[in-house]
Amino acid sequence: MTVLELLVSISIVVVLAALTLPALSAVRESARRIQCVEHLRRVGLALHQHHSATNRLPTGWAFDPSRRSAFGWCVPLLPHLEQNALAERVNHRLPLEHPSNGLARQTILEVMRCPSDIAQPFFQLFEEQDEKVTLGAGGAAESRDGNGAAALYDLPVANYVGVFGTLDPDISVPAPLGDGAFLENRCTRFGDFQRGLSQTLVVGERTMAQVPSTWLGVSLIGEDAAARLVGAALQGINNPLADECDFSSRHPGGANFLWADGHVSFVTAQIDLSVYHQSARLRR
Repeated sequence: MTVLELLVSISIVVVLAALTLPALSAVRESARRIQCVEHLRRVGLALHQHHSATNRLPTGWAFDPSRRSAFGWCVPLLPHLEQNALAERVNHRLPLEHPSNGLARQTILEVMRCPSDIAQPFFQLFEEQDEKVTLGAGGAAESRDGNGAAALYDLPVANYVGVFGTLDPDISVPAPLGDGAFLENRCTRFGDFQRGLSQTLVVGERTMAQVPSTWLGVSLIGEDAAARLVGAALQGINNPLADECDFSSRHPGGANFLWADGHVSFVTAQIDLSVYHQSARLRR
């Protein structure tokens, strides 16, 4: 083979690779998006099974008796997600940091993760900076972030958060009364959905880059505590200027959402904001 023939052969291989790799990447993303839809469908089925058993949806986040931490809406769904053993290891009567909840804090639920969002399986929850720093052994905080906030504990990540509505759940403590499906210390019922189950969003995607979220629960003095469990329809999907509570995904052009009737659809980033906001509210 002459040098010219070798160069031509290499050029052909490069051109074929340039044509093939984007198509291969698109196929892989399509497969991940389908898997993400299947995860949300399983969550929707669990929500309906829970509602059939209790005549209500889970509380968005419920305080433990000491009011030191709150457990998220996914915890009551564990038996319906084939996680009975894990459900028995979550002690709602004790704070989340208690050793009896240690196994839950170390457990990743793959059904609560989008395969397109490549992220670490755990994140460290830090204390809100305007809160009093909790001191560790010896009278000093054992770990702090770059701004001096004390580290609380690690939590398993999740990409699917409940819809709080069209208000920011982190604007005050206690949280404002949201207008969506998952609220603080309060349950909603399908009978509350005035716009109809097929027209109301209940769970949506959010990337870890926007704000790390979890299926389990949070410390009530944790930074952006409520936003770790629920989200809000505010500025739009995948909006670079959006609040940390807004929804987002690694899927090009939008994000997957679970509707109250159990169906899952891809909502584009170009959705009209008024329609988007209406879809996140229970009432007309």
